[in-house]
Amino acid sequence: MKFLECKIPPALQFIIIAALMWWISDSIPDLNYSSSQLKWLGISLFSVGVFIGLLGVYEFWKQRTTVDPHKPEKASSFVDTGIYRFSRNPMYLGLLVVLIGILFYFANPVNILPVIGFVLYMNRFQIIPEERVMANKFGEDFFEYKQSVRRWL
Repeated sequence: MKFLECKIPPALQFIIIAALMWWISDSIPDLNYSSSQLKWLGISLFSVGVFIGLLGVYEFWKQRTTVDPHKPEKASSFVDTGIYRFSRNPMYLGLLVVLIGILFYFANPVNILPVIGFVLYMNRFQIIPEERVMANKFGEDFFEYKQSVRRWL
């Protein structure tokens, strides 16, 4: 399964999962629980997720390093400042929080399955390969960082 590592961009994975969640809600409407509170919670989480992701992008921009998820070896510097003090993967965490927002917005319990699938896929085929590259490239600094900061949150 190594051929899938860092192949499907996280943004595309996000779009696929979000579309699947919409399709599930549209295809199984009897399970949708419509509530204005859940919709507002969903919108709020969506907004928080976008903000978290943008904070991650900003830190990479400040360090002038790549955000290209296909080529983690192109990273020119090790980023452990800003939001990276709390999460090793705030851009991916942001995508996850947006998906959770969509989950609440559509309020269909079946939609938890694609969200879980997103986390499992990201861990195995994106984050673990990236961490392998970062460990080889940044050595002890990355190892210490990995020990002190959680993968997601």
